Amino acid sequence: MTVGLSRRVFLTGVAAGGALAAVPARAAATTLIVPYPPGGAVDTLARLIAERIEPKLGTVVVDNRGGAGGSIGTGALARSAPDGSTLGLLNVTQLIANKYLYAKLPYDPDADLTPITRVATGTILCVANAETARERGWKSFRDLIAWARANPDQLRMGSSGVGTISHLGIELVKARTGARILFVPYKGGGPALVDLLAGVVDIMFDVPPALVPHVREGTLVALAAGSRERMPALPDVPSMKDFADLGLADVDIQTWYAIAAPKGLPDDRRDAVFAAVSEGMQAPDVRAKLEPNGFAPTTDASPADLRRRIASENDYWRELVRLSGAKLE
Repeated sequence: MTVGLSRRVFLTGVAAGGALAAVPARAAATTLIVPYPPGGAVDTLARLIAERIEPKLGTVVVDNRGGAGGSIGTGALARSAPDGSTLGLLNVTQLIANKYLYAKLPYDPDADLTPITRVATGTILCVANAETARERGWKSFRDLIAWARANPDQLRMGSSGVGTISHLGIELVKARTGARILFVPYKGGGPALVDLLAGVVDIMFDVPPALVPHVREGTLVALAAGSRERMPALPDVPSMKDFADLGLADVDIQTWYAIAAPKGLPDDRRDAVFAAVSEGMQAPDVRAKLEPNGFAPTTDASPADLRRRIASENDYWRELVRLSGAKLE
């Protein structure tokens, strides 16, 4: 079994230690850079976080800077002043996978950033436009793959961007199943979802929060979870383990999101942000909002704990990128 895919990326959140004192009120707002456009799952998560940390950090303004698999926004974060006035909500792809995907990045994930704590974890979900699925007879993920094999490059998959977890996920599925699926990258999940609902693209294989409400409304059909185990939010939807006949039994695509700052952030500011985010993400209403849509609120024991996690997952993401065959300039 492939090393990178047989190892679980554990999602269990660790409650943060004793809360630190609130940050004194400041005249300037804190900017939270989101490296994706408005309207997608990451943007929704960012606005929830901003709301929860404002009592301790003061006004938080979400700044969407999408493009290049999150590299544009992450590069802007890395170039910001390390005074705590600018934070970023980054995906594991920006913190780890991008260095294996891109020949050149506008930032160094290991040297230019200060990781603080994870905030949420989850997998990706394959959904289809409900009308398209009915017209083409897609009642299951197997039907989808069979149709793609019979109609090479005719199945259009909208994605939140080149180099994102949805890109890696579909490239891996294509490599394993032999299905030729046309990859259609957008600058974020929001624009891709709009076109999916309009029937411009046929499917998405992306993070669940923005997709699940449409599944429940019936405008999208959920066909498969990208994880080895089924999603608690959609327990009737098959997981990759259910598709051993397609060569997907050991596939276990997990992703997570974290708050980070530029390198050089003073320890007291880092610890204050850590305390504010950890406390905010542990609120019962946060869990109630995230879990039904496929995300689990997750925090680390300390910023050092997140750094250790990043170091421990390098081999996993290097292998996932290799298996996907994705390589970007």
